Amino acid sequence: MTAIVHAGSPGLWLLAWRRLRADRVAMVSLAVVAAFLLMLVLSASGLIVADWEAEVGVNYAPPGFVGASPASSETAAPAAPAQALPENPFDPLADDIRALRAQLAPAAAGAVEMYGVADPLADDMAQLRGATATAGAGSGTATHAGAGRRPTLPFGGDKWGHDVIKKTIKGGETSIVVGLVAALLAVSLGTLFGALSGYWGGVVDDCFNWFYSIFTAIPSVLMILAVAAVLQQKGVLTIVLILGLTGWTGPYRLIRAEYIKHKSREYVLAADAIGASHWSKMFGHIFPNVSHVALVQMSILVVGFIKAEVILSFLGFGVPVGVVSWGSMLNEAQNELILGRWWQLTAAAIAMALLVTAFSLFTDALRDALDPKVK
Repeated sequence: MTAIVHAGSPGLWLLAWRRLRADRVAMVSLAVVAAFLLMLVLSASGLIVADWEAEVGVNYAPPGFVGASPASSETAAPAAPAQALPENPFDPLADDIRALRAQLAPAAAGAVEMYGVADPLADDMAQLRGATATAGAGSGTATHAGAGRRPTLPFGGDKWGHDVIKKTIKGGETSIVVGLVAALLAVSLGTLFGALSGYWGGVVDDCFNWFYSIFTAIPSVLMILAVAAVLQQKGVLTIVLILGLTGWTGPYRLIRAEYIKHKSREYVLAADAIGASHWSKMFGHIFPNVSHVALVQMSILVVGFIKAEVILSFLGFGVPVGVVSWGSMLNEAQNELILGRWWQLTAAAIAMALLVTAFSLFTDALRDALDPKVK
């Protein structure tokens, strides 16, 4: 007698992965997101762009494909020596002026003369110039400030001469970390609050709904700015707290609905019949069946929080001085546009648009793949 072995049915995550692999747009988006995450890891570990603060180019160095711009300033020609005014033979004070010039001539040797009056600081200025020239000759670099900087960079430089490409990669490290960590905090809070509210119901549900109504009654931008004004500290951790403490409402609403629906399912009743604790039923039985909702919400919030960090840094509530992000780059670029320097704005905008678009497309594909109604 031949035994027939039945293969187990694939689980939710295996089916979702198969659907993702069949979607070419999703796989390309996943590759772009993975490339940004790899860039983040390499930048944080110092393997790349560790020298992004090096002033390798001249101020506002243009991109290499544009070509070097003409010098912004030219060496001023030496001023011509001042000429004494011609004497008027009929001037009754001519003899007195000649006598005064004769008296001042010994003291004014080498001094700048203007209308016959010597500069009293001429000797001090001459000594100072001589000392400066001697120090410059000894150092070999003091008289050539900025020597060795490149007139052009691959995609231009900022006002300090930093390479815009390296600065964009380093800024992406800050923006992506803020988006990921803040989304993790918001989803964790939303999942915890939604699980407690949906599972217990009653007074617990009413309290969380009242708290939720307060947060959603205020526009999100005003809520973010209000929390930023209360914290009054600039830093990456502050931005994470601002976004995480104000972004939990979306995951809370969806997780609460899922818990209300699942708590009366047969597998939960069976777990209750064998004496499972409430904590075990909430997070050991129900949560694995609604985890895909939390995952999709997290991927959506990452995109929103990256854009929110850019807005906060642009408005001055974001990263502190000395920390670069895409938002701080856009804040600097608004003044550079007046001078015709467009490359920093273009680099930051292209990087942010590429990541946000790829993450959004991947989020849509992931939501479709995890939807159990999709066959």
